Amino acid sequence: MTDLADLTATELLSGYSTGAFSPVEATRAALERIERKDPAVNAFVRVDAEDALARAAESQERWLKREPAGLLDGVPVSVKDILLQRGAPTLRGSLTVRAEAQPWDEDAPSVGRLREHGAVFLGKTTTPEFAWKGVTDSPRHGVTGNPYDPRRTAGGSSGGSAAAVALGAGPLSLGTDGGGSVRIPASFCGIFALKPTYGRVPHYPASPFGTLAHVGPMTRDALDAALLMDVITGQDWRDWSQLEQVRGSFRDGIDSGVAGLHIAYSPSLGGQVPVDPHVAEAVRHAVERLAALGAHIEETDPDFAEPVEAFHTLWFSGAARVVQHLGAEQRELLDPGLREIVEQGAEYSALDYLAAVDVRMALGQKMGRFHSRYDLLVTPTLPITAFEAGVEVPKGSGHHRWTGWTPFTYPFNLTQQPAASVPCGQDPDGLPIGVQLVGARHADALVLRAAHALYADGAASITPPGGN
Repeated sequence: MTDLADLTATELLSGYSTGAFSPVEATRAALERIERKDPAVNAFVRVDAEDALARAAESQERWLKREPAGLLDGVPVSVKDILLQRGAPTLRGSLTVRAEAQPWDEDAPSVGRLREHGAVFLGKTTTPEFAWKGVTDSPRHGVTGNPYDPRRTAGGSSGGSAAAVALGAGPLSLGTDGGGSVRIPASFCGIFALKPTYGRVPHYPASPFGTLAHVGPMTRDALDAALLMDVITGQDWRDWSQLEQVRGSFRDGIDSGVAGLHIAYSPSLGGQVPVDPHVAEAVRHAVERLAALGAHIEETDPDFAEPVEAFHTLWFSGAARVVQHLGAEQRELLDPGLREIVEQGAEYSALDYLAAVDVRMALGQKMGRFHSRYDLLVTPTLPITAFEAGVEVPKGSGHHRWTGWTPFTYPFNLTQQPAASVPCGQDPDGLPIGVQLVGARHADALVLRAAHALYADGAASITPPGGN
């Protein structure tokens, strides 16, 4: 018999509707998985089993009456500890945040939408301090390991959410992505994640990293992500930059396949990125599956120079803003790497910032022109698989900051395009590999459709973490 903790949200909802099993049973299965598996991984900073089971019991009563509260009634979910959740402190991985300093009586827009639709909150997931880097360890909550090998990193900054989904601790999680932060851990942990078009999912409080930061779904597959997008994209006046609500459902037409699409395949951004041979092989195989499904593939590059300095100007300035209110004594409590980029960010001038914005706008125009020819761009999500946990960069890599090993992800935060990571294989150590699908701005549904085609074809099927 299939363990309920291994089912997708779509499968759980189907079972609830037929009475095959209940929200209480599914929630117990997820909580059991957390109790058994999370001590080795450290995906959660807070689990409230009593509240989760109470919400599941309420959901069960609604399903018995054939009156579900919404699209996710009874589905166990988790929330990255960057997003506000009513009744739970949002500690952001930092020793400088005092849980008792505020009432924690407000939901972030996406979290509120989960609540409206009857989701069962399991807990809050780990993040590096203030979500500043591409791995997940923090002074407050320690290191988050990879479900495939806890000695390896889960990636970040939504590493706890990725690890939770991979473990079977709820099929859905909310993450944030300012430079790859849902896609990086999705690739390392073998799950699906979508960074939607900026503004598609309302975000409040506004991120100090500005319009680089997106809220996105982290799920077992693309169909679940489309379901979650239907829930979290509702409008909210607290986000001044939100987009108009999409008409219809992100699940509409998701089965339409990729036949006839024009897809650009860039294996290394024009030779700029050295890619591990196992990663390159797995990504090429995924591209071959897209071709076999009827897509027109052209190996080509978007032809842009690495925009890392512009990204650093924007990102480090945001980090400086995050801690601007802290005194010298509190700053000593910060992650040493965060202190470094805060000091650098504080040195930038307004002219430096605007020069970075100019680079960003030019890159956005270049990608806009590129997508007038190609429906999608396909790249590796990352050039490597998961490395040692507890460090910002792989030892011996020569990189100083996490952006050195994430050249495929952060550029598309600059351009605000939708981008997803889909599992496409495993290296000889069994560590997952991800392929990235990038669409033009507002083409979220197309990205989901192409990702779903890979799942339907079996190309996104990988061996789950051992012993679940």
